[in-house]
Amino acid sequence: MSKRLDTDDRRRYFIVGSVILEIVTPVFRRRLVKDYKSKGLGCLQDFINSKPVIHILFHLRHTNIKCCVDTTNCRNRRKLPLNYSQWDLLYTEMPGPPKHHCHCLYTTNNVTLDDLDITLASLILLNCCNLTSVEETLIKELREFKNNYLSHNTKGAISEKEYQTLWNDLMTRVLQLDPSKQDDFIRIQNRPLDDSLCNKYFVCLLDIHKKLEEISDKLSSTADILTAMNINNGQSNVELLTKLEEILHYVKRQSSKVKTDRQVIKQKHQMQPYKLGQSIFTLHHQTNLTSVIGDDWCDVTDIVMMDDGRLVICISLQRRLVICNTDGSQLDSIDVQGGPYSVTAVNNSTVAVTVYGSQCIEMYDIHNKLKLKSISVPDMWSLGGITTINNKLVVGGVNILLITDHQTGEVVQTIQTDCDPQKLHGSLDRIFYCGNNKKLYWYSYTDDRHHTLTLPSRPMSMTTLQDGSLYVRCSEGSVHHVSSDGKQYKPVKTLQTTSDGNDVHYNLTQRKLVTIQNEHVTVYSEI
Repeated sequence: MSKRLDTDDRRRYFIVGSVILEIVTPVFRRRLVKDYKSKGLGCLQDFINSKPVIHILFHLRHTNIKCCVDTTNCRNRRKLPLNYSQWDLLYTEMPGPPKHHCHCLYTTNNVTLDDLDITLASLILLNCCNLTSVEETLIKELREFKNNYLSHNTKGAISEKEYQTLWNDLMTRVLQLDPSKQDDFIRIQNRPLDDSLCNKYFVCLLDIHKKLEEISDKLSSTADILTAMNINNGQSNVELLTKLEEILHYVKRQSSKVKTDRQVIKQKHQMQPYKLGQSIFTLHHQTNLTSVIGDDWCDVTDIVMMDDGRLVICISLQRRLVICNTDGSQLDSIDVQGGPYSVTAVNNSTVAVTVYGSQCIEMYDIHNKLKLKSISVPDMWSLGGITTINNKLVVGGVNILLITDHQTGEVVQTIQTDCDPQKLHGSLDRIFYCGNNKKLYWYSYTDDRHHTLTLPSRPMSMTTLQDGSLYVRCSEGSVHHVSSDGKQYKPVKTLQTTSDGNDVHYNLTQRKLVTIQNEHVTVYSEI
């Protein structure tokens, strides 16, 4: 086994990596927003979908191609800086004429600013945006810092000599782009080593895409990757093996996510909107989990289905999250001090929960059953819901919605409301919520307005279906199908009950609906 890496060297790597991910990348993203807003575009998706941008990016990925439109601006590049993973993140190919290959065949995915890492953000800035010569130089140099010191750094360490020169150069260039980041540099420079976060940053920063494009899709083990990447035995220590194993799992998850996103885009283009109240789901499985978690179903407060189909259930009285398959098998649990009240999925392996009596959001890794972090949100209401939108967490307070960046822990936006938001649900550009009346509320980022729809009884939970319409479960047990514009609704006869309504949740990846009623968890498959 090779010698253990020096802790100080690893901490220096962590500091530099933190600057790249927590300062430089957001600065690049904000510069991108400034550019597309100056062109009258409302969001990143509109910018990526604009003809000049998709045409430029198309030729950064494809060579020896003449588009059927705007041929004068086609460019045949010897190097293709946009890799397959980046292109697939941004665009999905739609059916088109045979033997026809052009940017007109591609449609933009549901991509957000948080999906853009420093490499992709800088590539778009340098090729698609109006930059000053100084900005262009600084962006190129900062990207080179990442490439030179982090992208190929399989040791996850930076020596003191390298750091002394690197730190001042890095800080000088960032502050030239955004002078307001001085305090952020001081904060990061003084932070202690966080091994767990450092490992996550290592995976994010290691540039493996080019190597992965040379590796067969059949690779199934770390040993295969070591061979394919030509890593010699001297480097194959336990720490490197662990990191590579983490990379392997990360890549598999990302590959699965890209495929899923592409399928979803195609489905949206192919499907017609549902007719309100029509039969959409059929019974898949019903499970009585009383034997698994006891008789505390009166205290089941929330449920979410993960993209892999597992259920995560808040059992607040027992102060734990229960994790299981839809049939109740492979039971697992995570203790949550104070008792979890509401839960939302952050990604395939992470959930965020609110806790009784606490003004903190707790984040957990459900694969490893570990608490990742606690985010203090002083104005939040612990008995409110939690959801995600644009890779941010949303919780409620007294007449407010609080949008929180779970990576930095900062409340990035506060939205005033006409009630104390209780159950929350985020979908595309809208945040749905309910209070102590019969109204369903939602805030729309598109028009920066709040909207309402009055239902027969008080909404208890809501979920968005794949066509943009909603299912809303109300207090007396009824479920109503609300149109995507929020103006009409009809009851869903197959989901009516005689007891108080509880939770209803739809997972787009699984295309399944899950409901809780007393001791029963019922899962429905989409027809």
